[in-house]
Amino acid sequence: MDSLMMVIQFLLDPYNIVLIIVGTFVGVIVGALPGLGSVILIALLLPFVVRMEPVTGIALTGIVYCATIYGGSITAILINTPGTAAAAATTFDGYPLAQRGEAGRALGIATFSSAIAGIMGIIVMVIATPLLARLAYNFGPAEYFALAIFGMSMLASISGQSVFKNLIGGAFGVLLAIVGTDIATGIERFTFNQADLAEGIAPVQMMIGIFAGGELLRQATLAGQTRNLIADAVAKLPSIEDFKRIWKTILRGTGIGVFIGILPAEGGTVAAMIAYNEERRWSKNKAEFGKGAIEGIAAPESANNAATGGTMVPTLALGIPGGGSTAIILTAMLILGLRPGPQLFVEQPDLLAGLFAAMLGANICFLVFGMLGAKYFSKITLIPTTILWPMVFVLAALGAYSLQQSMFDVWLMLIFSFLGYFMKRHGYAPAPIVMGLILGGLIETSLKQSFLIYDGNLFVILQQPIALVFLALSVLGIAMPFITRAIGSIRERQAAMIGGDDD
Repeated sequence: MDSLMMVIQFLLDPYNIVLIIVGTFVGVIVGALPGLGSVILIALLLPFVVRMEPVTGIALTGIVYCATIYGGSITAILINTPGTAAAAATTFDGYPLAQRGEAGRALGIATFSSAIAGIMGIIVMVIATPLLARLAYNFGPAEYFALAIFGMSMLASISGQSVFKNLIGGAFGVLLAIVGTDIATGIERFTFNQADLAEGIAPVQMMIGIFAGGELLRQATLAGQTRNLIADAVAKLPSIEDFKRIWKTILRGTGIGVFIGILPAEGGTVAAMIAYNEERRWSKNKAEFGKGAIEGIAAPESANNAATGGTMVPTLALGIPGGGSTAIILTAMLILGLRPGPQLFVEQPDLLAGLFAAMLGANICFLVFGMLGAKYFSKITLIPTTILWPMVFVLAALGAYSLQQSMFDVWLMLIFSFLGYFMKRHGYAPAPIVMGLILGGLIETSLKQSFLIYDGNLFVILQQPIALVFLALSVLGIAMPFITRAIGSIRERQAAMIGGDDD
C-alpha cells in the first residue's frame, strides 16, 4: 500500500508530470532519428541527470529509455529505416504494409503493441526486482566477485559478431577501471602524472565520447540521404479483427521480451528478432510474413518494449546492466550514490516506485503521442545530417565540460570519440568496454575483500555455493558461442554428406 501511495504521489506532482511529457516527447523524436537512440540520448543527458534528485534523475532516464525504443518504429514503418536497432525487425512487415497504403494501420498496431507490452514489462520489473534483490542478501565479497565475473562472461554474446573482440573490449574496460589511485595502497596507476586522472576516468565523459562522439564521426563518413515519406501516416487504432489476430502475439512477444531483457544481452534488439522469428515459425499464415503481416509488426514491437522493463531487473537488483542503455543508467545511479541491491530498496523505497510511475507514464504518453503525432515525428528525419550531428557534438562537449568545468574532460571525451569510431569501424562493439569499466571496479574491490577475509586463500571462493554457481555459469557463458558454432558446423557437414550421397 505504501508503494502504491508513492506511485500516486509521484504522478500527482506537476513537476513530474511535465518531466514525463517532455521526456517522452524528446525520446520519441530522438528514437525516430536514425543513428541516435536511447544510448546516445541518455549519455547526453547524463551530466544533467547527475545534478538532479536521485529519484527524479533515474526516472528521467527510464522515461527516455521507453520513449526512444518506441520512436524507432515510426521511421521503420514509414521510410524503411529503423530509428533504433531494436526496431530493425519492424521494417520486415511494417514498411510493406505502409507501401500498400496502410501506413496508419501499421503505426497503430506498432503503437498499441508497444504500449501494452511496455506496461506489462514494467509490472514484471516491479514484481521481480525486489524478489531478486532479496536473494542478494546472501551475497558477500566472494559472491559479488563471482557475480561480476558472470556479468563479464556475458560479453561473449552481448553484441558484435566476434566473441574474442567482445572479450578484448571487456578486458580493456577493466583496464580503464583501475586507472587512478588505489584505495588500499594509495599508489597511482596509469595516471601518467596527470592530476585529473588521480580519481580515475570519469565514466560520463567516456560514455558521451564512445557513443555520441563515435557515432558522429561515423555519420560524417556517410553521404547525405534523401528519404521519401509515406503520405498517409496518421496512426489508427487496431480494429476488433486486428486485435483478435494480434493479442496472443503481444503476449508471446511480451514474454520473450521480458525473459531476454533480464539476461545480460542486447535487450530489445535480440528480443525483437527472436519474437519475430518465433511468430513466423508458429504462424498459420507464414506466406504473409515479409509482405505486410500485422503479426510481424506486433511481435517485435511488443518484445522490444517489454524488454525495457526486463533489462531494469538485473540492473536494479544486482548491478548487472542488460545492455548499453542500462549500463549508462547504472552509471548515473552510482554517481548519485545509489548502490543497486537489496539495500537500495531499504534506503530508497521511493526509487522503484518513482521509476515505475515514470516508465508507466511514458508508455501511456507515447501511446497518445503516437496516435496523434506519428505523421509529424517522422518529418524530423528530413533534418540534414550536416546540421543534426554538429548539434549533437555541441551538446556532447557541453555535457562533458559541465560536470567539473574542466577542459580536460572535453579532451577526454574527444579521445574516446575517436576510440569509439575506430572500434565500430573494426568490428568492436562499445558495450563490452562500458560493462568492463562498470564491473571492473566491483571485481577489484570484491577480490581484495575476499583476499583479506580468507587470509589470502582465494580457493575458498570455490567453496561458496552461490559463488560456485555463478562461476560455472560464467564458464558456460563463454563456451556457449563456441559450442553453438561447433554444433552448427557438424550439422552443415552432415547435410553436405547427405547431399553428396544423393548425387
